[in-house]
Amino acid sequence: MPGSRTGGPPAQRPVRRPAEPPASRESGVLALYLRARRGWDRPLTAYYLIFGGSLLITVLGLVMVYSASQITALQMSLPGSYFFRKQLLAAVIGAGLLFAASRMPVKLHRALAYPILAGAVFLMTLVQIPGIGVSVNGNQNWIAVGGSFQIQPSEFGKLALVLWGADLLARKQDKKLLTQWKHMLVPLVPAAFMLLGLIMIGGDMGTAIILTAILFGLLWLAGAPTRLFAGVLSIAAVLGLILIKTSPNRMARLQCLGATEPQSGPVDCWQAVHGIYALASGGIFGSGLGASVEKWGQLPEAHTDFIFAVTGEELGLAGTLSVLALFAALGYAGIRVAGRTEDPFVRYAAGGVTTWITAQAVINIGAVLGLLPIAGVPLPLFSYGGSALLPTMFAIGLLIAFARDEPAARAALAMRQPRFGRKRGAGGTGSIRSPRRWNTMRRRASAARSSGER
Repeated sequence: MPGSRTGGPPAQRPVRRPAEPPASRESGVLALYLRARRGWDRPLTAYYLIFGGSLLITVLGLVMVYSASQITALQMSLPGSYFFRKQLLAAVIGAGLLFAASRMPVKLHRALAYPILAGAVFLMTLVQIPGIGVSVNGNQNWIAVGGSFQIQPSEFGKLALVLWGADLLARKQDKKLLTQWKHMLVPLVPAAFMLLGLIMIGGDMGTAIILTAILFGLLWLAGAPTRLFAGVLSIAAVLGLILIKTSPNRMARLQCLGATEPQSGPVDCWQAVHGIYALASGGIFGSGLGASVEKWGQLPEAHTDFIFAVTGEELGLAGTLSVLALFAALGYAGIRVAGRTEDPFVRYAAGGVTTWITAQAVINIGAVLGLLPIAGVPLPLFSYGGSALLPTMFAIGLLIAFARDEPAARAALAMRQPRFGRKRGAGGTGSIRSPRRWNTMRRRASAARSSGER
């Protein structure tokens, strides 16, 4: 081998390796999917989805209540922020209820089932007493508390049915009684029909539909056979048809399905059509927050039942799809909590709350889109109304407590250490806790020195 010009050994040239082919797009997508799947299957995913999703829905709802209710408040000679301040007060109280429910043990939730049911039945009975009950939009389902504050006891009836029904079915499952159809139906179905009767006396069929959905959800989770489930569903459908046929107002709402003109023959479809107008004028990104035109007296109940239409007009398709995605995430998390638990009460309660929130959201949004009759139910956590917000936030607290109580979630929460402050002592009350040590640059530099360095 010839030497170099300097007389030294020849320089060794680096061996050129063949260039690796770039990763295919399919492998990149697969890796991204696997990473998302691993993150989705983490123990605390349901906890974060429930807490974060409900928080975002509530905050966005406060913003839209403020925007949609300003004109209505001014038309009533009230300050523009009147309805927003009442909703904010209800949200603050509801946040306290949510925190309390999320920290309660399951035994306390079960102990509250009967008192909440008794209180709801008592209040729903008071509604029908002249001088105590208040009629709103033709439905007498309200009680005046004082001043401008009113409560709707039927909203608390939803929470009562969920807790009481879950406790009842859990106790019967522990005794191996759910294999008999009479134990599955009695006394759950008669108690639910009692609540439905008290609601329908006041004329609120929308809330009755939600209560019926909760009942069917509990029966489904209890493993009701198809013939039994179909029988109960058939009875409910016949009763609902009779109630619709005997009410001109409900028949008019049914005839407004698919209407494109405010006056569709002898039926006035003003609210349904203007809800479609609001959604159609929003476009992709909306006309801007506060720039709705339909809320200027054209769209009735813009801040309550039809707040989704104002959201579509001001925030566009992007805003409405975001709301739908949040409700879908909340529903998925509730189903996940109900499916992964071994406690029958947690399974029934989580399934009942998930059925309640998702069914009410579907009925409200379907009515705004013109796909379902207008039932007069608010959008959960989003529409104006403290009576609907308080029990719903308590129910969200139930889901958070159940999500935290999963074995894998408890282990994940126990492994988390605080970033600042002192660590928890392992020796109980008598252990000596070390003083607070902050992870500063000076302490890290001191730890890196050798023992003899000055």
